[in-house]
Amino acid sequence: MKSLIEKLKEKNFDSSTIDNEERLSEHRRILENKPLTKAVFKEFHDQIDSLDKKYLSGQGIRVELGAGVAAMKSSYPDVLSSDIVPSEELDMVIDAGAMPMTDSSVRTVIGQNCFHHFPEPQKFLDELDRVLEVGGGAILIEPYYGPLSKFLYKRLFATEGFDMDFPSWNTPSSGPMNGANQALSYIVFKRDFEKFSLNNQNLEIVHQRVCNNYLSYILSGGLNFKQLWPARLKWFLDVMQVILTPVNHLFGVHHVIVIRKKK
Repeated sequence: MKSLIEKLKEKNFDSSTIDNEERLSEHRRILENKPLTKAVFKEFHDQIDSLDKKYLSGQGIRVELGAGVAAMKSSYPDVLSSDIVPSEELDMVIDAGAMPMTDSSVRTVIGQNCFHHFPEPQKFLDELDRVLEVGGGAILIEPYYGPLSKFLYKRLFATEGFDMDFPSWNTPSSGPMNGANQALSYIVFKRDFEKFSLNNQNLEIVHQRVCNNYLSYILSGGLNFKQLWPARLKWFLDVMQVILTPVNHLFGVHHVIVIRKKK
């Protein structure tokens, strides 16, 4: 399995750069040559915008944390893009545990595969309570915890783990990207839901669902692995994903969580 994973990795991708701005330049180079991956991220962006309009309200700004190279801003220019490391294509550098925004100034905080990189997630949740308007919220797309995702996430990334039984929310990470627990959203929002509710009484989870573009995501290779399916045939994957909707809980690799500030 490990040798197969090594063969599927993007050529010249250097995992030693994962904690600095070189990660962004390498990912940018990869993304520019992968139209199927671009299409998958556009689907995530559209899903986030749709959920924002359906579940959240307010007049404040929309800001994305951990935007990387597939920033929501590329699809929706009103969204401020940020990451923990600087890049000339991003608007701000933001630490999720100490956001620079003023109280009650934000309508939506967006995170695509970044929540599980937060070493102290309660600090992030406390910041949500502070910066969000009443009715505003956070929309997070995170690794799912179904059978296929558990199998894959335990094997794909040497720099990240997937431990659903980890006793703490806090992760002993060694950098912004290294040492993350990809099961963190399961731990906080599913396994320890009572603890989440008790510790965050102004926040409520109003929506959760498994993302159904898993075939497109896996076969696109994401930002770290080779694309295995021609972009011109994405329509076939779209049809198959609709047909397979009833088994999303088995094959899904991401889920989306919408958190709203209620008072």
